[in-house]
Amino acid sequence: MFKTILIANRGEIACRVMKTARRLGIRTVAVHSDADRNALHVEMADEAVAIGPAPASQSYLSVERILEACRVTGAEAVHPGYGFLSENAAFARALDAAGIVFIGPPAAAIEAMGDKIESKRFADRAGVSTVPGHLGVIADAEEALRIAGEIGYPVMIKASAGGGGKGMRIARSPREVADGLQLARSEARSSFGDDRVFIEKFIEEPRHIEIQVLADKHGNVLHLLERECSIQRRNQKVIEEAPSAFLDQHTRAAMGAQAVALARAVGYESAGTVEFIVDRDRNFYFLEMNTRLQVEHPVTELVTGIDLVEQMIRIAAGEPLTIRQQEVMPRGWAIEARVYAEDPYRNFLPSIGRLTHYRPPAERRENGVTVRNDTGVYEGAEISMFYDPMIAKLCTHAPTRDAATDAMADALDAFTLDGIRHNIPFLSALVGHPRWREGRLSTAFIAEEYPDGFQGVAASEEQDHTFVLIAAAIEIEERRRRNGMRDRLAPAGPLRQKWTVALGRRPFPILVEDAGNGTLKVAVDGAAPVEVAAGWRPGERIWRGRIGGADVVAQVARRGTIVEITRRGRTVAARLLNPTVGDLAQIMPEKAPPDTSRVLLCPMPGLVVSIAVAEGQTVEPGEALATVEAMKMENILRAEREVVVKAIRARPGESLAVDSVIMEFE
Repeated sequence: MFKTILIANRGEIACRVMKTARRLGIRTVAVHSDADRNALHVEMADEAVAIGPAPASQSYLSVERILEACRVTGAEAVHPGYGFLSENAAFARALDAAGIVFIGPPAAAIEAMGDKIESKRFADRAGVSTVPGHLGVIADAEEALRIAGEIGYPVMIKASAGGGGKGMRIARSPREVADGLQLARSEARSSFGDDRVFIEKFIEEPRHIEIQVLADKHGNVLHLLERECSIQRRNQKVIEEAPSAFLDQHTRAAMGAQAVALARAVGYESAGTVEFIVDRDRNFYFLEMNTRLQVEHPVTELVTGIDLVEQMIRIAAGEPLTIRQQEVMPRGWAIEARVYAEDPYRNFLPSIGRLTHYRPPAERRENGVTVRNDTGVYEGAEISMFYDPMIAKLCTHAPTRDAATDAMADALDAFTLDGIRHNIPFLSALVGHPRWREGRLSTAFIAEEYPDGFQGVAASEEQDHTFVLIAAAIEIEERRRRNGMRDRLAPAGPLRQKWTVALGRRPFPILVEDAGNGTLKVAVDGAAPVEVAAGWRPGERIWRGRIGGADVVAQVARRGTIVEITRRGRTVAARLLNPTVGDLAQIMPEKAPPDTSRVLLCPMPGLVVSIAVAEGQTVEPGEALATVEAMKMENILRAEREVVVKAIRARPGESLAVDSVIMEFE
């Protein structure tokens, strides 16, 4: 076994690898860019080495600097995590030449499977069914249009060396082919240093289901069942689960057999993932093989009890697999939700800044439920514009899919995060959606259910009443404590029986009765009284209690006279008022938002890649105005109506803050 390994990565995956290495008694070395000098993975490691400036091309993607870090620390092996150099055959060969073990597959397998075009050719020769498409590299837009016309729309334009949703675009028309080709190439060049792309048929209503495989150096290969990764946005996975509620035993066995056969054929070693697209009739087609650890590997670990990072390390050290295929059985259900620094209310634009408050739910195993949080940040850490916006991977495991979903909903409600925008409200909406509950999924789920973007969770009478009851319990508890203070502060007066709770501008009359032992009986809007009990204390960010006998979790924050309550993806501003004040509050005027119709504002912190128009130019609706890159993704900003460009205030290469003016219109 190795004495020292270097983790050639950052963030949550670097921390994840270190946890297993520490359990195995292996010394760890972290590498970091200038932007990551205070990162959590640097703090966790036994030793850390600076490897260059913030841009990944000058640090985490530098083979020479990683090799030098190995030399100066005496690292015997390197775990690449995912992304960066994890599927770089030249990196694997360079390590081998230096006498350092690559904790991953052989370079030849990376080359055969890591290139999407070559992997499809290899799979086709091996008898694995593949998606119809053109396996050659696309030379230019003219060839792309011709091939797309031959295959038939819609088509998928994909980076040959891509992964993680980068360099992928769906085109449903000739116009979208031209735009998609340009964006896919640019993103691929930026993320992987390789701008080759190919085109394949896009299968409507597909499910994305993948098989985890393990292979050692002694000819042993097995699969660890499947993961369903159909909930995606812009080809980036958002929520994953294991097992899949869609597969039957016959399909599961057939997919597993093909995955194992492909791994054997390519001479695979280590952990890898064979990805399939599955249609409504359970026909499945090979998409690609990821020759690395997947982001979503924790759900497989939770349902099988197998530590994939440990297996990768043991395989790299030459140990044979001690697991047999017949021993791999699913235990319960696991769900993973990816928490990102992005604003779901502004088309998921990236968000950067400092985490002024970061309190994920406590990791635990109790009453048959496991909560796990893989993270690479801490309270006070800074989210940078240079890297992927992932903050954490929140996972739950329970005996059934419904129980795992309920646990996830509660865990998301207990995940407090301030200082940046984040996607927790969106994740809560997804796991609470009827289609998720029913298991009616496809990769088009988000596009179909949120065609105009995420606008928040729609209010319901039942949910409103829950918010009212929480607000009443909080406000009354605060008044009780103020009344009990024995200092010079004036008492708040006796508790009233009649109150009004305002959610925003909507009033809810309530009747409150003290039932003793910290329990209230509250009647909302004339309904029957409901018992509300909680041990909450003023200042706590999480409210846990029982409402009508059911356990309830919510986030709460005092904002002056308002209590902000967040639960199940929805945030409300609540106030407890006496009935007269409640009536007057409804007629107070609202402040109108500023008019921004004559300017194009930068919707995210990012780098201006290009300006597509000139001053004095008349622009049609839908026409491109500018392209802004943030967190390795390029975003085209388009005109919403016909306008004339009055002045351009930003230039290519300029870094802009959110809401900076890019151009003005007449």
